[in-house]
Amino acid sequence: MTAEAADITSVPVALGSRAYDILIGRGLLADAGRAIAERLPKVRAAVVTDETVAGLHLATLTASLDAAGIPSEPILVAPGEASKNFRTLETVTRAILAARLERGDIVIALGGGVVGDLAGFAAAIARRGMRFVQIPTSLLAQVDSSVGGKTGINTAEGKNLVGAFHQPDLVIADTGVLDTLSPREFRAGYAEVAKYGLIDDPAFFAWLEQNWRGILAGGPEREHAVATSCRAKAKVVAADEHETGERALLNLGHTFGHALESATGYSQRLVHGEGVAIGMVLAHQFSARMNLCSPDDGARVEAHLKAVGLPTRLSDVPGGLPDAEDLMKRIAQDKKVSRGTLTFILTRGIGQAFIAKDVPPAAVQAFLADKLAD
Repeated sequence: MTAEAADITSVPVALGSRAYDILIGRGLLADAGRAIAERLPKVRAAVVTDETVAGLHLATLTASLDAAGIPSEPILVAPGEASKNFRTLETVTRAILAARLERGDIVIALGGGVVGDLAGFAAAIARRGMRFVQIPTSLLAQVDSSVGGKTGINTAEGKNLVGAFHQPDLVIADTGVLDTLSPREFRAGYAEVAKYGLIDDPAFFAWLEQNWRGILAGGPEREHAVATSCRAKAKVVAADEHETGERALLNLGHTFGHALESATGYSQRLVHGEGVAIGMVLAHQFSARMNLCSPDDGARVEAHLKAVGLPTRLSDVPGGLPDAEDLMKRIAQDKKVSRGTLTFILTRGIGQAFIAKDVPPAAVQAFLADKLAD
């Protein structure tokens, strides 16, 4: 183990025979091969990554795998949300098969949420299910998408509507690699960190309001924020693996956010975490309109996310948005729609999110129309 990687936090995800650990700390990438070999001996690996991450981190991972006696085959995809499609999924899956990897071998996702979702889905379907290791390189992926086994791709109908639940065997979150993120990417991931406070941990949200600068600067606050987020996600996943109940709370802000991403064509106009940031503000504001919480709660959420540098209003989306009717059609494709009725994650205050079923579509559309006019 490298000296830099000596301080490791291990967060267990309790799923019985499919339990796994999330390892968190600086310098873990250089030691990833050993960590994998300890848990998955005598395997070969396909490393799915994007061209940007490959230039920054692939050599370090490959050297680590070589040192641990794990032969590996890199599979590179284009960076960005546009790679989460059927065409790229086919390319990755066929590359795994062409490498003659067996069911007992592993697929490693080295990258952000896009790579993790894509590689995880390929691992779920190649040879009817292969082992899978997540090495998330973005803050968003470290605190959210790498944990819990959700994998998938986007389609013209909406985000993540095709996929599978496929749990990883290990998650390695090297917080040091986050130093290579652009400020925009890091802030986008921060939205998912704030989400955990807004769901059910008001003390954590208050801590974030005081300590967000240290998280962005790479101080010890960063490891604390990542570990706290992972513990929250692990607890929810262990209780509701397939999102039949309380796991839906993790989608706070996502129903609005996914509609905005769809409306912007999954482009760089609005990245996922930015959509979630706006969505969480909207969720609090809509809750206030429904007399569920105080307007002060929405104002507080907006003030914090704006201070961090995230967009918080529909008018913050560059290039504009379609009208409220169009956004409602996109919301109707959300995975939380059940028998045609809308389900939203709303709130009774900071840290008091709940699952609201049968939300009146007319009320949502009128609310969006007002916000588009702001």
